[in-house]
Amino acid sequence: MKWNKYTIKTTTQAEDILSAALAEIGICGVQIEDNVPLSEEERKKLYIDFLPELPPDEGIAYVSFFLDSEQEQGEILAAVEQTLKELSGGMDIGEGTITSDETEDTDWINNWKQYFKSFAIDDIYIKPTWEEAPVREGYSCVIEIDPGTSFGTGKHETTQLAIRQIRKYVKKGDRVLDVGCGSGILSIISLKLGAGHVVGTDVDGECMISTRENMEVNHLPREAGTFYQGNLIDDTGLQQKVGTNCYDLVVANILADVIIPMTPVIPDRLKAGGIYITSGIIDFKEEAVKEVLVREGFEILEVCRQGEWVSVTARKQ
Repeated sequence: MKWNKYTIKTTTQAEDILSAALAEIGICGVQIEDNVPLSEEERKKLYIDFLPELPPDEGIAYVSFFLDSEQEQGEILAAVEQTLKELSGGMDIGEGTITSDETEDTDWINNWKQYFKSFAIDDIYIKPTWEEAPVREGYSCVIEIDPGTSFGTGKHETTQLAIRQIRKYVKKGDRVLDVGCGSGILSIISLKLGAGHVVGTDVDGECMISTRENMEVNHLPREAGTFYQGNLIDDTGLQQKVGTNCYDLVVANILADVIIPMTPVIPDRLKAGGIYITSGIIDFKEEAVKEVLVREGFEILEVCRQGEWVSVTARKQ
């Protein structure tokens, strides 16, 4: 289906009010484009390894909405123009101009799949669920992943760093805590490499669904993993559910700005001598992460780098 896309050039201050006003005239969904940096709270709610660099914010925003051929477009556009006129009387809406374009209907949830192809990390083969298994033998394990709306295909440098450290430190029968589990890829790899049980946490409820589905795809028993939604940093109830002094290994492939405030709660989760693998650290945050690790009583074992990303592995003393 073809859609008509209408874009209003406005200001960043007016974008939220304009979006609400459009909803009042029956436009239920809008697309907002601007260069406003995310707040700290918004950053913590994202489930990606890194944030894109944005051009300078010049106070300009673009609010777009879509109409199909069956709608009374003339009537709706007249209502939009009247709304812009009314808003401009009480606030700065910028140019307030409307431009139009035609776009194809797209399956945004699944369209990205064309870019996720099978690949190997050393002797671990990772493939999307919709591709055939590898013909070549010699892999220690084959992991099937469908991230869905959760982060975690294994392609990004931060995830590869974490996988290599898990490969190095996990032992048969280990109990593993995966903080920020996303698609469950690190939990699944831990189990495939011999861990006895994994516990995963993530602030996104969709990750619980994605992880469970990927566990099933990889033929792992349901009882091999326990997964909780919540923020381990300040949720004492979640900390109690996860457990105290009971993990051989904790892995956290998250942003450094999350690892730093979370690290103080990790020693209580680990057994004496337990291993803490951190990844998702942009290079200029390396020292800050190492400082908090030392302050919380960890012995830093090694620092690994891939591109501009860093993984720090430490031991509870």
